[in-house]
Amino acid sequence: MSLINLANDDFRNHLYNQTKDGKRLWIYPGRIIGQLYKLRSYFSYLLLTLLFGLPWIVHKGQPIFLFNVIERKFIFWGVPFYPQDFHLVALGLVCFLIFISLFTVLFGRIWCGWACPQTIFMEMLFRKIEYWIEGDDKAQRRLNESTWTNEKIAKKGSKHTLFILVAFAISNTFLMYIIGKPEWLQIVTGNPREHIKGLIVMLIFTAIFYLVFARFREMVCMVVCPYGRLQGVLLDNNSILVQYDHVRGEPRGKAVKMETKGDCIDCHWCVRVCPTGIDIRNGSNQLECIGCTSCIDACDAVMEKIDKPTGLIRYDSYNGVNSGTKLKFTTRIGAYSSVLVLIVGILTYLLITRKSWESTLLRTPGMTFQVDEKLQTVSNLYNLEILNKSMEDQTFTVRVDKPLELIWIGQKLGKIEKGKQVKTEFFIRTTIGSWKQGEKIPIHIQDNQGKEETLKTSFIQPND
Repeated sequence: MSLINLANDDFRNHLYNQTKDGKRLWIYPGRIIGQLYKLRSYFSYLLLTLLFGLPWIVHKGQPIFLFNVIERKFIFWGVPFYPQDFHLVALGLVCFLIFISLFTVLFGRIWCGWACPQTIFMEMLFRKIEYWIEGDDKAQRRLNESTWTNEKIAKKGSKHTLFILVAFAISNTFLMYIIGKPEWLQIVTGNPREHIKGLIVMLIFTAIFYLVFARFREMVCMVVCPYGRLQGVLLDNNSILVQYDHVRGEPRGKAVKMETKGDCIDCHWCVRVCPTGIDIRNGSNQLECIGCTSCIDACDAVMEKIDKPTGLIRYDSYNGVNSGTKLKFTTRIGAYSSVLVLIVGILTYLLITRKSWESTLLRTPGMTFQVDEKLQTVSNLYNLEILNKSMEDQTFTVRVDKPLELIWIGQKLGKIEKGKQVKTEFFIRTTIGSWKQGEKIPIHIQDNQGKEETLKTSFIQPND
């Protein structure tokens, strides 16, 4: 961890929002509207629009995103995935983890400050509601410390009512991602007594989101989220983080005529606006820092007022602050990039060559061959399962090569609805001795678009 030399580093011994005996200190972040805050707001509005809008978009009768864990059905950008595609999902997760590692090595916790749902919901929705109703940080503190009056009841009541409504909207949106829009519409428009489980789940989600953003708040980032702890392993002195330029800023203190001091005037605005209550001047690589850039906006505003150059707190690396060294392409970055490109290439190939159906063929367990002495034929019984993984109904045909003959005893394979799986049985029959003992037989499966798959399976018969 890169830190400046401080006479008192007691901040290491406890969280910023706790007293030394473990009691929680409520954080009242000040509001600063700078250039980076505006950019974060616009970016957040875009992400919120996507989050709340995507569940309503339907492609071929299905949502373009679905995470139905209960029915084990997942849709990503209109492409359905099933348990049979677990290898693709696992490879995708590995690719995502490597990308996160590489991204963190380069740019630190920029994800946390700009794109994390926790940050966006808290800072761009709930926090703005709080500012709108209760005022800035000083007004909020005075209100909380005052006695209960009609004004306080009205402000607290309206704030928490809006909090619950927003939490309800978020919970419904996440529920739509899990069960899909049609099922969600049945819950909210149908008879409540017929959808008790769905309503209970909806209320539980609402309560969780409300408690997280009304009470738990920054504790999610400081205590629950593992990413802050992971960054200590991944970051180095070349990683781009929100940095305090201690070379330029120290020694800090009020500017006095005829006395040389650093540019930091110790105004504490960087601490006042921090949503986790940290002092960025204690070092950039702190567990609690989410890289939200509020301290940058606050410091730039102060520097402009005292006619000093902006950028005392800025995006930079530790080496960049100390020596002006720019980010270099290191061996570690190269290794991460190479592995990432390789895995993305493999995943892309598997997705391109992925069939629109999944078939499983097994010779019926526990069954031996059947011999017809009169016809001098031998037959084996097989089970066939086909899952239609496409977004459209498909028609399948099954055939075998001569001298083999296929005889259906179950449902004859034909049209399979989208997302459905069909199980059937059939005999494969041939003349005794016409097929070489121990040689696997081919069974050809073809869809209505002419795409074909050949499965090979064992065929047993009497010994010669």
